Amino acid sequence: MSQVTVLGAWPSPYVYRVIWALKLKGVDYDYVEEDVLHNKSDRLLKYNPVHKKVPVLVHAGKPIAESAVILEYIEETWPQNPLLPKDPHQRALARFWIKFGEDKSAALFGFFMTEGEQQEKATKEGQEQLRILEEQGLGEKKFFGGDEIGMADLEFGWLAWWLDVMSEIAGVKVIDAESFPRLHAWIQRFKDIPAIKEPLPDRSAMLTYFKGRRATFLALAKS
Repeated sequence: MSQVTVLGAWPSPYVYRVIWALKLKGVDYDYVEEDVLHNKSDRLLKYNPVHKKVPVLVHAGKPIAESAVILEYIEETWPQNPLLPKDPHQRALARFWIKFGEDKSAALFGFFMTEGEQQEKATKEGQEQLRILEEQGLGEKKFFGGDEIGMADLEFGWLAWWLDVMSEIAGVKVIDAESFPRLHAWIQRFKDIPAIKEPLPDRSAMLTYFKGRRATFLALAKS
C-alpha cells in the first residue's frame, strides 16, 4: 500500500491537477473515489472536516486539502521534476497566473451555468479573461512557464478537456484555433503529454455527467 492516497471524484478537474502533479513527479499513489454529491464518506469527513470536498491528499496519514495547497505540498515534498521555476521572479509569475485562474474561475465557467442573453454575456466575459491569459500569461511560450510543463499549466489543465465537453453541452464555442491560436496550440501540447492524457476521464461519461450538472444549474437559476 502506498504512503500517498488521493481522495477524489472522477469528474473534478481539481482532482486531476493533483493526479497530474504526482504522475509528473513519478510518485506512486492510491486513488479512492468519493461520492461527494450524494454520499460523503466518513473518511472524507475525517480528512477534510472544514470544506468536506475533494481533492484530499493523504501522505503518511496526514491530510492536505485544496488543490492549490496540495500542489505546493507536492512540489516541496518531492522536488524531482520541478513544477515551479528556480528563479524567484519566475516562481512569483507562475503563482500570479495560478491565482488569476482561481480568481477568474467563476467568469470562465459562467457560460455553462446560463442560457440566452445571460449566456452570451457570460461567454464574452469568459473570453475576455482568456484573451488576457493568452496574451499576458502564455504569450509565445510552449507552456506557461517556458519550455517545460509546470504548475500554472496544471491550473489551466481543465481547458484542455473539460472546456470542450462543457462547450458542446452548452452549445457555444469558447476557444477555437482562429480566435485563440496560442491557447489552442497549448491545449494540444498539454494533452499530448503522457502523464496528462493517460488518466483523463472518459469523454462520453463526462458528457452524461455534465449534462446533468448544467440542467441542475439552470433549474436553480429559475427557482
